[in-house]
Amino acid sequence: MPTPSHLKNPLCFDFRAARRVPETHAWPGLDDHPVVDGGGGGGEDAVPVVDVGAGDAAARVARAAEQWGAFLLVGHGVPAALLSRVEERVARVFSLPASEKMRAVRGPGEPCGYGSPPISSFFSKLMWSEGYTFSPSSLRSELRRLWPKSGEDYLLFCDVMEEFQKEMRRLADELLRLFLRALGLTGEEVTRVEAERRIGETMTATVHLNWYPRCPEPRRALGLIAHTDSGFFTFVLQSLVPGLQLFRRGPDRWVAVPAVAGAFVVNVGDLFHILTNGRFHSVYHRAVVNRDRDRVSLGYFLGPPPDAEVAPLPEAVPAGRSPAYRAVTWPEYMAVRKKAFATGGSALKMVSTDAAAADDEHDDVAAAADVHA
Repeated sequence: MPTPSHLKNPLCFDFRAARRVPETHAWPGLDDHPVVDGGGGGGEDAVPVVDVGAGDAAARVARAAEQWGAFLLVGHGVPAALLSRVEERVARVFSLPASEKMRAVRGPGEPCGYGSPPISSFFSKLMWSEGYTFSPSSLRSELRRLWPKSGEDYLLFCDVMEEFQKEMRRLADELLRLFLRALGLTGEEVTRVEAERRIGETMTATVHLNWYPRCPEPRRALGLIAHTDSGFFTFVLQSLVPGLQLFRRGPDRWVAVPAVAGAFVVNVGDLFHILTNGRFHSVYHRAVVNRDRDRVSLGYFLGPPPDAEVAPLPEAVPAGRSPAYRAVTWPEYMAVRKKAFATGGSALKMVSTDAAAADDEHDDVAAAADVHA
């Protein structure tokens, strides 16, 4: 079994030199469920599309969050040219020599830095990917680990990411209000909830960059294991190389998310599942790899500050019913999530107020999307 250093040290394996997938990176059961196309055509597996500026945007968000837990977001106002520059800079990070990337390797217990996906520590198998995590609030100091002498690459990366951060914070606030309207709140009620709970004002952001190298045996390897995001919601910017898949039931299948130029994929996270009393559900998703092309993506994760308790909004709890989940902080929930990974259980069910009656489809999904930890 790989040791913790293997999980943290991407130099243990040279993806570029690989002619086969070694057992350390080979995942069983990847073909247990069929993969269907989530592109256009209006079928039941077409990934929902929400135009931020459309008059029915709130209704579309409600349907997508209730039925899928994810959707494609367009009309968001983030300039296409900026997104192109972001993708270019992300690719540049992972093209650096391994010795330079290793200057910023993420150590045990560290939230930021370079290495395998943070979720890797829960599993014995390794993923076909590299990542870099940073907080926008400490961007320039964090990236000096990668570029200690500053230089053009450092300045270009920081300038682009700071511009991107401004756009994403605006968009995050806009989408939060759209989510609240999707719950059925009026404009006045949204303003009141924001004033009382200060959700948008206190939301924290984390950026995770991903590189999925081309793979000689893509049906044996996995770029990112099936999981839900733990926070409120995530914006995913992916290159025009598809690879993100969403899990759906009835029948069980993976839906391949189309790579749409200029669009974000929005994933509902577990804490937003709790905040909305389970009405908007978090989504199991994974990233697959392919034989011919590298793929990059960027996840922009939004969540509460670590000391804030997250509990179902009263407006999301049906009249005469009790909240389906107890209040938890993000660190508390991550401890529960760690236990769930170790036992094969459901973290959401572990924080439900009635474990027997909680409407938690995640147990069934976890079993269907099961991987060997």
